[in-house]
Parts: sequence; structure tokens; C-alpha cells
Amino acid sequence: MASRRSGHLKAALWRAYRIADRRHKIFDGEGAATFGGRWNSPGRRVIYAAETYAGALLEVLANSNIGRVPKHHAWIEILIDGDVSVEEVDQRPSRIFGDKWYDEKRSTVLIVPSTVVRVERNIVISQEHPGFRKLRATAPKPVVWDERLFR
Repeated sequence: MASRRSGHLKAALWRAYRIADRRHKIFDGEGAATFGGRWNSPGRRVIYAAETYAGALLEVLANSNIGRVPKHHAWIEILIDGDVSVEEVDQRPSRIFGDKWYDEKRSTVLIVPSTVVRVERNIVISQEHPGFRKLRATAPKPVVWDERLFR
């Protein structure tokens, strides 16, 4: 279980991608707070995203289990300021670890391994961390799915 605090991002601006059902606020941790996730127990407002758009697509495909083209998904690009605090962890998903990270407000962003795309990483954002106000999100855009993914 390796964890390291990465401090602040080196680049002036960094991007992450989130795909979610547009019938709900996309740049909001309400769903994770209600149901929990890989890295958080219910009650903790975190936003799950991916480092790449393709990674975000694959996460939705792996977790939606609907067997047909989703009709209500949209995507946003999350713009993360270079002054935002970041921690990176290289371990299996753990609610205990994520809950402690969230409760201690150690960083705004937690970079975690993707369980779907093993060579990529996902982003967990603490909506309650003071650094959250430095993040911005683009307006939601519809996801254009290739129907071959659902055959």
C-alpha cells in the first residue's frame, strides 16, 4: 500500500473527465454520498472522474451494466488549477483509505488506479475540501456512443 502526497500539481492547469447521467448534476458528489463508491462510504461527497475521456467511457461501460446505449449520459471536462493539493495512491480500492483521506482533508484530489483500465488512473475529488473552489467544470456535452459497444 504505497501512498504519497504529491503536493501541488506541476502544470498550471490539469484536466479530468467525468461521464454521468445528465438528469442529475454532473459536477456534484451527491450520488457517491448517497450510495458510496470504491473509495468512499455513504455520506462523503466525492466526485469520481478519469484522467482521459476514454477512461471515463470505459468506467461507465464497466459499471452501468445496462446492455444498451445510454440515453441520458453527458460528459464534462474538469479543469484543475495547478495550486490544488493532490495525493496519489497505488493500492486496491479501499473505502477505509478513502474515508480517512476525505475525513482528514489531506488533499483536494486523490489519484487512484483504474480497476477497468489498469494502465490508467482515476481521479477522486473531495467536494468538501477547501481547494474544491479552485476547480471548474465545462458545460455538460452529450456523449456520442458507438452502438457497436452494446452488441
